[in-house]
Amino acid sequence: MLEVVRYLTGAVGPSGFGSKSTAEQVTEAGAYTLRGITAIITGATSGIGAETARVLAKRGARLVLPARDVKAAEETKSRIVEEFPGAEIIVMALDLSSMASVRSFVSEFERLGLPVNILINNAGKFCHKHAVSEDGIEMSFATNHLGHFLLTNLLLSKMIETAELSSKEGRIVNVSSSIHGWFDGDRICYEQLLCGKKNPSFYGGKYDPTRAYAVSKLANVLHSKELSKRLKTMNANVTVNSVHPGIVRTRLTREREGLLTGRRDDVLRSDASKGRRRLRPLLRGLQ
Repeated sequence: MLEVVRYLTGAVGPSGFGSKSTAEQVTEAGAYTLRGITAIITGATSGIGAETARVLAKRGARLVLPARDVKAAEETKSRIVEEFPGAEIIVMALDLSSMASVRSFVSEFERLGLPVNILINNAGKFCHKHAVSEDGIEMSFATNHLGHFLLTNLLLSKMIETAELSSKEGRIVNVSSSIHGWFDGDRICYEQLLCGKKNPSFYGGKYDPTRAYAVSKLANVLHSKELSKRLKTMNANVTVNSVHPGIVRTRLTREREGLLTGRRDDVLRSDASKGRRRLRPLLRGLQ
């Protein structure tokens, strides 16, 4: 209960930040500079992704913004460049629910000959109604996990190479959610959901959008844990973390606005401890 009160009041924690702290405030406190760093950020057209892109651009990072809605991504780019005229931002097409689109994006990116220091898998989809991807997978899982899983896997060699050549630790961030704990662990139900069955034999025979989203967020966490082990085994100078961003009013939540979803979607918020883990570790060592 005390933690809830601290969150709602924005009380400052051990990191020096609270739930009302912004990404800009956190990076400003550390006097970070990211010149020479290339960051790929999915879901940067609004909400957490857009603010993350804005702040990283302010600190000097080159940004690659892959997006399904290229027009929206170009608008994000224009806003950032207007605020920071020297920002270098590349917009590219990517539909994370399509494995073919993910492969196409990586192929196009590789042709640019750019390094990859940071990969932020931020894009997310919450399907209020049952939908299946072109690959036959439940849409939330296809977008939130499988697309990012494949994207990370295809970029991993380049990230390891970049870290080795630059002597700067690579960073992979999978934006998950504490809602991942809603998954009940039933393997049969899990398989039915992933295969896109509209009326599974669980949850009353109805598609449950919240639990479907929870399964995808659990997969983000498990992906991060396993990849972290493998990177250590490889002695790769790349780290991966899965983070819960706190409660933010973005496109995922604004249709269900309430006490905890807040009123702004342009500020990256988190509780004190999570704010320190998400931003400072991401940037430390990259200066």
